[in-house]
Amino acid sequence: MTPIVDAHQVSSSSLHSVGGKAFVLAELSRRGFKVPPFFVIPPEAIESGSLTEEGRRHVKAACLELPSVQFAVRSSGRAEDGAVDSHAGQFLTVLNVAIEDVSAAAERVFASGLESSVSAYRVARGLNGIDMPSVIVQAMVKARAAGVAFAADPVSGRRDQVLVAATAGLGDALVSGEVSGEAWRFSLPHLEMLEAPDGKSVLSLESARTIAQMCAEVTNERGVPQDIEWAWAENDNEPFLLQARPITSKLLDAGAAETRLLVFDNSNIVESYPGIVSPLTYSFAVTAYERVYRTFLNLIGTRRKMIDGHAAELSNMLARIDGRMYYNLGNWYRLLSLLPFFSSNRQHMETMMGVAEPIPDEVLAGVQPTTSPVSGLLMVVRLVWAAVRVASIRSGFMKRIEETVPPKVDWQLLSQHPLSALAEEYRRVEQALLDDWDAPIVNDFLCMMAFGGSRKLLEHWAGDPGLLLHNDVMIGQGDIVSAEPARLIREMGEVVRTNAGALEILESDDREAIFGIPGLGALLSNYLNRFGDRRIGELKLEQPTLDEEPNALFRAIAASASRSGPQPNRPSTDHQLKQLLPRQPIRRIFASLILAYTKSRVRDRENLRFERTRIFGYARRVFLAMGKSLTATGCIEEPGDVFLLTVDELLGVAEGTALSSDMRGLVGLRRQELEDATKLSDPPERILVRGSVIDRASRQATAVADRVAKDEGERRGTACGGGSVTGIARVILDPAEEQVRAGEILVARHTDPGWISHFANAAAVIGERGSVLSHSAIVSRELGIPCVVALHEACDWINTGERIEVDGSSGWVRKLT
Repeated sequence: MTPIVDAHQVSSSSLHSVGGKAFVLAELSRRGFKVPPFFVIPPEAIESGSLTEEGRRHVKAACLELPSVQFAVRSSGRAEDGAVDSHAGQFLTVLNVAIEDVSAAAERVFASGLESSVSAYRVARGLNGIDMPSVIVQAMVKARAAGVAFAADPVSGRRDQVLVAATAGLGDALVSGEVSGEAWRFSLPHLEMLEAPDGKSVLSLESARTIAQMCAEVTNERGVPQDIEWAWAENDNEPFLLQARPITSKLLDAGAAETRLLVFDNSNIVESYPGIVSPLTYSFAVTAYERVYRTFLNLIGTRRKMIDGHAAELSNMLARIDGRMYYNLGNWYRLLSLLPFFSSNRQHMETMMGVAEPIPDEVLAGVQPTTSPVSGLLMVVRLVWAAVRVASIRSGFMKRIEETVPPKVDWQLLSQHPLSALAEEYRRVEQALLDDWDAPIVNDFLCMMAFGGSRKLLEHWAGDPGLLLHNDVMIGQGDIVSAEPARLIREMGEVVRTNAGALEILESDDREAIFGIPGLGALLSNYLNRFGDRRIGELKLEQPTLDEEPNALFRAIAASASRSGPQPNRPSTDHQLKQLLPRQPIRRIFASLILAYTKSRVRDRENLRFERTRIFGYARRVFLAMGKSLTATGCIEEPGDVFLLTVDELLGVAEGTALSSDMRGLVGLRRQELEDATKLSDPPERILVRGSVIDRASRQATAVADRVAKDEGERRGTACGGGSVTGIARVILDPAEEQVRAGEILVARHTDPGWISHFANAAAVIGERGSVLSHSAIVSRELGIPCVVALHEACDWINTGERIEVDGSSGWVRKLT
């Protein structure tokens, strides 16, 4: 009688004879899983501690039947790999065993059942007696990669994820804990990637997903979440399954799987709300976006019932993830479906927002134009009428701002008002402006349509040269308020440059002495009076204003003092069109008209954004005054704590509707959350999630990106115009502490209007984020300096001090040293 049980006989053998591991492998092999060929030596064949000579001959003969010259010799105890007691790591495993050594290896594996560690394990688990294992002899897999996978998270207990761990070559070191390997995480049931290793990895994304799929399928077969071992041989298109056993750690109860996919993107909004955003800023922004877009939908004649039917989308246009601000893209697209010409609106919106990749089709399933031909026509008529009246709409809006926002000299009087009066003041401003935010939103829509339409028209008529011209003709309109600070900084820099000793005073940060520099004090006072609220992160209520902390302005003036030279001459639009469209006078006239209209909309968009800055600046002072009042009554410790509360919480305290009286407790909780968020790396530009964004472990990674190739000579981003320039790069990560020197090329992750002091000295601008209508693009064009945005990982690819060339017309950036 042969002591060998081959794989085909295992399923019909008793568990007592072949052990748990072999029994499961045989079952899974029979179900179609790719298991390495094997046979089993039952414990009775080596009960005396060694095989007989006949037994050794049977083992060798069985080895010759396996498609391998080397073998893995492993245990298969009766209770091993059970649902409660896995015996993981208790028995010996011997790998890469030559055929003549298999019998001896089997005897060693069998003998490991007598080890004291096994006895101690069984006693600790309440198991009686000795469990001498069967021995599995498997064809050895020449693995290029190997590892384990779990159909549930054994640490957190979550059942909605699959974890894959991998290492190059054999997986024994990984299984034993000698190496950690690389980690992948996938969602269930969709197997979307949630986590991937940094840099170069052993597995490709698809290979890791294949392993996760196998783990999920084994779980379906076995009925409970499984812990599997796998190995992937060279040139194979699927992995081998080496072992499967139930996860024995305690798991959470299974819940219903999330099905709705949410997409969050900060391509554009990061310019207005960079970095960590306070709860007060976020809650203020959510309210503003909802009320502003309701105003717009009402203005174009959208039916009230339809607007109310999209209340959820209107109140959820934004999200705050790890303290950072994001657009909820799905809701933006659903709101766009309310507008006529949904398809073209979608394309133009993506251009304005700088969306780097299309939204998944799954998110847009069922999102179709919702306007009927008649209602759509009426909307178009109202939009045309708004376009005709845009100047008067703008004039009325500016008048309302002047009537609503007090002069700056009166802002300091806010702290003299009681809390209830401050709440009333906030309500007054909110109602007067947010509920009648017509000019900015109408102009933004017209700008979106005009910019996208004129760009497409010139591309259609002239191809790539048409696109280059479109970038160039947006330069130098001369009346964009966002560019005026740069001109004023240069003017003040010239005063310092021609005034002996002024530069040393400016660099001393002695505010009184700086304002005493002849010819400079009046210019500084005028600048701070007009642009004191234009600061880095200017829409973040928690950010100190420039008139509160002007050191960044002083540094910019000092840097500008070393800069001189004429500004570049710009050819007229008509001249450029004549070169682009010779012998086509009708097209030239039409192009000139639409470009002039587009430039006006771009100008008004940027100028109206400056008025928004004034409103946010005043709101900040109202909230700080509320903070002083709450500090005086002991509700919070200091006025700045108000930024850790929401608008509703503040108004609730002032108006008697607060849900909690423990303001200090809320502040402490939020402060800790912010501290935790600052320790996290910045979330990616695009986040996909099923379920809640507070669940970081459920967010999908959108790509597995290799490290930036530092030796790459050139890369291409989005061209924003300005021609070409060569210079020394200056990478700025902290704009409040670092400064671009005159003539250097500014490289940043993203910019906002508060970066204008850096623009004043830069010879060119490169941004990792942004679009052709972002602030950096508009102001760069106005200043006549080259600008390239959406240059992937620019701050990692480019080093400060490197000599580079920036071509704002084509989007190419080249390293010259």
